[in-house]
Amino acid sequence: MGARESLRVLEEQVAVWNEALDEARIRSLVSETPLLTAEYNELSKHVVAANAEMIRRSNEVQGLTAERDDLLRDWVPKDENG
Repeated sequence: MGARESLRVLEEQVAVWNEALDEARIRSLVSETPLLTAEYNELSKHVVAANAEMIRRSNEVQGLTAERDDLLRDWVPKDENG
């Protein structure tokens, strides 16, 4: 899987996890039970880690794109005579 595809998949997953985190936060606030608070805290850790990975992958894609652009800028195609 390419870097862009990997980033796109992770972005979709993070969006779903962020929605789940919002729902868990609301359930935790409404119920005020230790179990739901712990569930929210655990999910929050996963979302923070996923967001950090998403930033890392985004930076990787940007770096690869910049490297490709530099290579293309420096590339001189050979003519028909070699």
